[in-house]
Amino acid sequence: MSHLGRPDGKSNPKYTLRPIAEEVSRLLEKKVMFLNNCVGPEVESAAKNATGGQIILLENLRFHIEEEGSGKDDEGNKIKASPEDIDKFRASLSKLGDIYVNDAFGTAHRPHSSMVGVNLPDRAAGFLLKKELDFFGKALENPDRPFLAILGGAKVSDKIKLINNLLDKVDSMIITGGMAFTFKKTLNGVKIGNSLFDEEGSKTVADLVEKAKKKGVKLVFPVDYVTGDKFDKDANTGYATDETGIPDGWLGLDSGKKTNELFKKTILEAKTILWNGPTGVFEFDKFAAGTKSALDAVTEATQNGVITIIGGGDTATAVAKWGAEDKISHVSTGGGASLELLEGKELPGVAALSAKL
Repeated sequence: MSHLGRPDGKSNPKYTLRPIAEEVSRLLEKKVMFLNNCVGPEVESAAKNATGGQIILLENLRFHIEEEGSGKDDEGNKIKASPEDIDKFRASLSKLGDIYVNDAFGTAHRPHSSMVGVNLPDRAAGFLLKKELDFFGKALENPDRPFLAILGGAKVSDKIKLINNLLDKVDSMIITGGMAFTFKKTLNGVKIGNSLFDEEGSKTVADLVEKAKKKGVKLVFPVDYVTGDKFDKDANTGYATDETGIPDGWLGLDSGKKTNELFKKTILEAKTILWNGPTGVFEFDKFAAGTKSALDAVTEATQNGVITIIGGGDTATAVAKWGAEDKISHVSTGGGASLELLEGKELPGVAALSAKL
């Protein structure tokens, strides 16, 4: 069983899993029975009567509002599933097998029915889920040191929990991407032009820096920038340093050459590297050099035997853009799931595997 897309709790042919059944059948060279639903008497009967190692793929779990617990009606209004209907949905899923294996790390942070509601006595993590937990567990609990975290992203306020939790664990931290401007303006009064500034997040900057000092964590920030006159792939580009500042009307959209050298030096000093968030707007080629430079340094570190972990999301997209997936120790499949794990939160889908029934 699986899901695809966001069909908002109702059937949508665009998100059917039928093509998946055909592809799985081709890969396994074995017939895969595709069912047009994922719960109900017909599905339960098909599962009960399966013989000889027959493979069955259920239709998209998210065609039922009970999977996520909420959805939208035909007018686009948000609606909720009743607790009774959710229980009924979960009970039907629980009749479809003898053993439950969860291999969906990317949704393990969601308390969805298929994650937490399949009540079978034998429950296990699949190979992918185990690999994700092993890599993150080693980094967070017993890393080879020095341990470096590279954190990008737009808003400080979105990453406060992440920064806070990692300051207890790392030896050094590169703070880059859009959120670096909030630190630079707040700490050093750097002129940032029209670059991203997170007013709410700026209130926590001093506390985070103070914690880093107490913990002996070295913080590394950008010192120069590739700028643009608009947020666009066709923007005119410029260059700025901390000393010159970024002029009004211009935005910092990537790290500059001095910063890239500084980051490379920091990366090559580490023995464990966790990277969550690109250094610039790598989707636009004019502002991709910083992220590519960091990626090159991380792949070089990997070749030198360093454990390197990419925390899903945009950074994983950047790795894929330059075809470097096989040059990194581990590229996570979960953006939100890896973020919550790194924030120190329990993942409901993982907790459910060991919870008592």
